[in-house]
Amino acid sequence: MHDNISTIRIRYSETDQMGVVYHGNYAQFFEIGRTEWLRNLGFSYKYMEKTGVMLPVVSLNCNFKKSAFYDDFITIKTYLKKTPTVKIEFNYEITNQNNILLCTGSTVLAFINSKTKKPIRCPEFLLDKLKN
Repeated sequence: MHDNISTIRIRYSETDQMGVVYHGNYAQFFEIGRTEWLRNLGFSYKYMEKTGVMLPVVSLNCNFKKSAFYDDFITIKTYLKKTPTVKIEFNYEITNQNNILLCTGSTVLAFINSKTKKPIRCPEFLLDKLKN
């Protein structure tokens, strides 16, 4: 299914005193992956919000394999687990510049109507893009 690759350099502020990336930052790396995944399809969170759709994270899983360090380049591979319905599920693989697997993970986000705050089905414009 559709996937996206994003590469970033680890900033000093993302590490602890030992120069290791703080574990909480991986949630942000996943967010970078999925926002760029969406942008690669031609949409943005800003566009989704303008159309009345919010995408809150309802589940996040992270499996650490190796540490990332200050000044490393990491690659975030983001891909869909399955066709979205009322939720959209992503899987992630994060590797470093030496192609060493650092982390795997997944997130589940719900499609929510921004006015009613109730779940809705995946917007047709997104499903149409995924079919092409």
